[in-house]
Amino acid sequence: MMKIKKIITVILFLCLPVYFIACKSNKSKSITISGAFALYPLGVKWTEQYKKLHPDVRFNVSAGGAGKGLIDVLAEQADIAMFSRALTPVEEQKGVVLFAVAKDAVIPTFSAKNPLADLIHRKGFTHDQLKDIFFSGKNITWGRVLDTTNNNNISVYTRSDAAGAADTWAAYFGGRQDNIKGTGIYGDPGLADAVAKDTYSIGFNNVAYVYDISTGKKRPGIDVVPIDKNNNRQIDADENFYGSADSILAAIADGRYPSPPALDLYFLTKGKPTGPDIIAFLKWVLTDGQQYVKAAGYVPLPAEKIQAQLDKLK
Repeated sequence: MMKIKKIITVILFLCLPVYFIACKSNKSKSITISGAFALYPLGVKWTEQYKKLHPDVRFNVSAGGAGKGLIDVLAEQADIAMFSRALTPVEEQKGVVLFAVAKDAVIPTFSAKNPLADLIHRKGFTHDQLKDIFFSGKNITWGRVLDTTNNNNISVYTRSDAAGAADTWAAYFGGRQDNIKGTGIYGDPGLADAVAKDTYSIGFNNVAYVYDISTGKKRPGIDVVPIDKNNNRQIDADENFYGSADSILAAIADGRYPSPPALDLYFLTKGKPTGPDIIAFLKWVLTDGQQYVKAAGYVPLPAEKIQAQLDKLK
């Protein structure tokens, strides 16, 4: 009897490492992704498609802003951050690695209820006018900007969370997110909703929150402020590319839309990734996964930039 007990004990002992290895393997099959609203729709699309090929891999994807994604990765609460801006010098010292995965843009928006919509489309706003509206903190009327008698003040909305979209929009004017003066709203969807509801408002959003990618049309309630790049107080043919998702994406791709506020979007990891499942997913995103980029409302990266990202995984 004692001999049998010893045999059982030995068998259990030998099985323990297998159990822990199995647990570790199961854990590695779960990938947590957190961060920028800008990349969230494409991130979800990628995970859905990847799961069809690898049903044993589980994903937890959440949007909370680029800043939250970075915090989560550094705290090891997430494996990958969705990131939508350049790193600050302080952040660069934290040992994170950026992988460019797609291109997007931040676009100035206004409410579709605005009675001056036709005039806004014809004249647009210049860089300096937009800078004054978003950074001066002054009461600026729509009439002043559009040379009309409309005395309604422009209501400015910005992001309340640490957002790559806000930082990128501010970078267009040489500033940072905390320099923008306006009412802070959480998240891309919330900001779009606030602008849509306020007749005389202005804000900014990433492309996927301005256009319904399935139809190519602007989302209900939201419209786009064209940027008068040559300051001639009218939107010329080569500046008029806001009518559909396809036209704005083409302008982002060929550089007609300025950069910033056009920007690369990133996956970010704490150090060079070592987990085989995370590496496999990143490689797939940068290769086969690129076929889903344009259909999701983003601009695919050129081949040389893709290769540079893949080289980081070697």
